Amino acid sequence: MLGTASQVPTRLRAHNGYFLRWDREGILLDPGEGTQRQMLHAGLAAHDLTRICVTHFHGDHSLGLAGIIQRINLDAVPHPVTAHYPASGQPFFDRLRLATAYRETVRLREEPVERDGIVAKALDFTLTARRLAHPVDTFGYRLAEPDGRRMLPDRLKAAGISGPDVSRLQRDGELNGVRLEEVSEHRPGQVFAFIMDTGMCDAVHELAKGADLLVLESTFLAQDAALAAEAGHLTAGQAGEAARRAGARHLVLTHFSQRYTDPALFEAEARAAGFTGELTIAEDLTRVTVPRRR
Repeated sequence: MLGTASQVPTRLRAHNGYFLRWDREGILLDPGEGTQRQMLHAGLAAHDLTRICVTHFHGDHSLGLAGIIQRINLDAVPHPVTAHYPASGQPFFDRLRLATAYRETVRLREEPVERDGIVAKALDFTLTARRLAHPVDTFGYRLAEPDGRRMLPDRLKAAGISGPDVSRLQRDGELNGVRLEEVSEHRPGQVFAFIMDTGMCDAVHELAKGADLLVLESTFLAQDAALAAEAGHLTAGQAGEAARRAGARHLVLTHFSQRYTDPALFEAEARAAGFTGELTIAEDLTRVTVPRRR
């Protein structure tokens, strides 16, 4: 959690910024102003970045992009870095990318998001985006591993399968009359969901469904629900309800308005909405571990 404030930073909360370490991927999400310095405090380097995901082009979610791009080039990151962002915000992306003079040394792959659907696909994950409900074009992101099979040692032993034959069975689905389903069980792939500025909408539920780790904005408390609706934001209670409906395992609430000084109130509202899973009220520079596989 590099930054957890909303539009106005505070002495304790910087503008938005989130970094996800996922196997070989290092994904920087919504780099707001000051993200480059927060990365330094968190022990992160430009070389750690493989992707940048921007939900929308409001300043608290994107003004740090200029510095991040220049730092990637200054440090001559040896691998390509891919940027995902709303296609309608291309003029803003271009201005931030070329905000000042610098020497380009790195291939920055621009992959703007035009519509709901898959924005990146690899052997071990799929990254999808869904349009959210906010005054400007905004997308939430969902990273999901493919489902797999968990091998059951006792059943493998009973079937007389061991060593290299296990790999052959996984590859072919059957070996010597033994089917893969008979000696294994379904293993759901892990899911991470990232949902920033939005009012409640179907996309929130679809992105969050079954998430192992759900990072969700909760800008307001219930006492300001009318203001939240007007501005296209969620309350902590709405966030807790969405996480409950989605069956999320670990909910991280973030993007707090500067008008509130007691973080415990956000936890209380999310719990009152019925969410019983693990809950983190985000603070700058804290680390949250993706839950172990189910």
